[in-house]
Amino acid sequence: MDYNDIKVLYEDNHVIVAVKPQGVPSQSDVSGDGDMLSMMKSYIKEKYEKPGNVYLGLVHRLDRPTGGVMVFARTSKAAARLSEQIRDGSFGKKYLAALTARPGERKARLVHYLLKDSSTNMVRVVPMTTEGAKKAVLEYNVLESREEEGLYLADVRLFTGRSHQIRVQMATIGCPIYGDIRYGNDQQYGHLALWSYDLSFRHPTTDKRMIFRVFPPDEYPWNIFNLERQIGIVRPAD
Repeated sequence: MDYNDIKVLYEDNHVIVAVKPQGVPSQSDVSGDGDMLSMMKSYIKEKYEKPGNVYLGLVHRLDRPTGGVMVFARTSKAAARLSEQIRDGSFGKKYLAALTARPGERKARLVHYLLKDSSTNMVRVVPMTTEGAKKAVLEYNVLESREEEGLYLADVRLFTGRSHQIRVQMATIGCPIYGDIRYGNDQQYGHLALWSYDLSFRHPTTDKRMIFRVFPPDEYPWNIFNLERQIGIVRPAD
């Protein structure tokens, strides 16, 4: 895969917004596989005939199995301003998740403390007083149920950006995400049904509120839900 396979939604001199495919790292890792940050740098370098190294700021990440919309900063000033929005909570991140069990409450806020084991790349819920534990907060809203399939479409809003956060918090309440063989119980193998569909932020120079929404792939289990009705946009024609 190279940058020609990446869909760019918006770009100007300050930011570039693109769709990360599932299975692609947000930045380089030990696998050596092509990553979003490197591919977007190559895209800018070739399109704008930039000599030397290209600056591109990674202001947020998506886990490798998670796909969806991301924004990158094209200047250090833009990176600083977007990072500040993440810290002050005005940077919006919403996900679609196909859950394999119905939560006890249709809507709820979940607060846990998470600890990552770097040697296994696993995250677990721990007591608040555990050394190194980080607070994780999200809200979910079950939008649609497919009882015959045993699947439930949830809209998830993140308030913190912890590694594997949604996967761990939903599994902790007994509702693992479809395809999550790491945190799910006896999950069948398939694409992880977790998708960053809605990203919103203030433009770093104009201060205009920008909102980007993208559909997950047209495949199971996404195609059993009425996504157009649930997220309020029309799927673009191929």
